[in-house]
Amino acid sequence: MGFAKNSNRSERWTANRSERQAWSRRGVLAALGAVPAVGVLTGCSGSADATEGTDAKAGASTKSEVKTPTVTVTPADGTKKAGFTSPVEVTVSDGTLASVEVSGNDGSALAGSFNDARTKWTSTKNPYSGTKYTVTATPKGAAAQSASFVTKQPSETFVGYFTPEANSTSGVGMPVSINFTEAVKDRAAVEKAITVTAQPAVEVVGHWFSDTRLDFRPEEYWADGTKITLSLRLKDVEGTTGVYGTQSKDVTFHIGRRQISTVDLAKKTMTVERDGSTLATYPVSGGDADHTTWSGIMVISERFKQTRMESSTVGLGDEYDISDVPHAQRLTTSGTFIHGNYWASTSVFGSTNTSHGCVGLHDAKGANDSSVPGYEFYAGSMLGDVVVVKNSGEKTVEASNGLNGWNLSWSDWKAGSTR
Repeated sequence: MGFAKNSNRSERWTANRSERQAWSRRGVLAALGAVPAVGVLTGCSGSADATEGTDAKAGASTKSEVKTPTVTVTPADGTKKAGFTSPVEVTVSDGTLASVEVSGNDGSALAGSFNDARTKWTSTKNPYSGTKYTVTATPKGAAAQSASFVTKQPSETFVGYFTPEANSTSGVGMPVSINFTEAVKDRAAVEKAITVTAQPAVEVVGHWFSDTRLDFRPEEYWADGTKITLSLRLKDVEGTTGVYGTQSKDVTFHIGRRQISTVDLAKKTMTVERDGSTLATYPVSGGDADHTTWSGIMVISERFKQTRMESSTVGLGDEYDISDVPHAQRLTTSGTFIHGNYWASTSVFGSTNTSHGCVGLHDAKGANDSSVPGYEFYAGSMLGDVVVVKNSGEKTVEASNGLNGWNLSWSDWKAGSTR
């Protein structure tokens, strides 16, 4: 029994010693395990395991912070009635823009520019009205993003009707005249949207005669053979509050030979010069003392083989009504013509001024006799030819009365421009 007791004490002692040894080993391991941790905090450890662990944590953190670029388009994607009076804008967050393309369903494309940081793109011009646009924006290093919108139609519009007609050939005095369907309040914006160029090149300037009329001409008559191009860029130009232009087109005209006809009502003759040489001299009859003919430079603006003339339309009551006036060519809006006259005696022409203000040449009823002056002059004339009237006893015609802006000096003409 005593052995047994001794044996038990021995066993307890042995167990206690084993426990102390076990605890001691755990403490040592714990102490050894703490050494690398102290090295990381102080930055003195060269442990490969510790470095790899730190890099792994940093990499995970970097990946979690990378964001996808987000593109925003103004007008917003899907807009059905977007405005057309402001430029298109494309911006990106969390990145930069590599490229931006904006195309319309009318075949047009909007150019634009980036800011210095390439986080914003702005179109150089505003979008057109009534057009669907597709925007394709590509952030650097990311996939392209697309958006689309449709601009609204303006509720009120205006157009400009121009003279001469497209692809026509006119005389050297023909201005480019534009009449607008609505009064223009912002003349500067409208004139800026219209250019007239010439080949051979010459300075061409606009002149406003009213809120609805803008003419263009050079300082001197056009050179014969000139090609003239009218460029209308009126689409979406606000001529007056809430009223927008609709035209965007180029129109070409041509100038033919140079013909200048001079009517001297003291001599009662008209001398026709073509390309510097005298072509013909005709006896004429002008306005009488009570109905003097306008003096000055006038341009043929309309031509009729035969037309009706009524005195009531020019404020002269019922003094005349002739249904078949031959070879009539308009010189003023107010009713001055140079025309054939079959009802007066042949002896009148070259000797007496008897008309109500027009310039008359001997002619034949029916307008088919090619031997008479009225027929000859009409056959050799064209729209835009110049007719100069002098010694008529009347003042110079107003520049706005017909296509007669040549009566203004060059300085006065340029004063009527907004440029």
